[in-house]
Amino acid sequence: MKLAIEHKFSLTVYLWGIITGLISGMAAAKIQYGWLIGLALYFVIDRFVLAVIKGLPPEIPDERAVLKKAFWGWALFWLYFMMLSYSLMVGFTPQCYSNQSLLYKMVVNGNATVTCNLTPVG
Repeated sequence: MKLAIEHKFSLTVYLWGIITGLISGMAAAKIQYGWLIGLALYFVIDRFVLAVIKGLPPEIPDERAVLKKAFWGWALFWLYFMMLSYSLMVGFTPQCYSNQSLLYKMVVNGNATVTCNLTPVG
């Protein structure tokens, strides 16, 4: 299967978002400002893209334009995978703050597999 250069570019940006998201999520679980590591890795996305694909799409005139073109695709994948890996690393468990919440109703009805201790607010 032959992919167009635009599709290779997008997939490479998404891959870099996944990699940096996993790195920053795991780092944030260990140190307070670990998420900044992944954010800093955004600035080497142009080198990563050029290492994976040997050319640029026609709408990107030079290497410096890669940062601007790739921002939103990278940011969404980075944020999702950072939150996912962080939640898995810290062992996140949801808390029910009200018996009117959707989570509480799902737990009581047996639809959710988490335990829900009703925590009073205040």
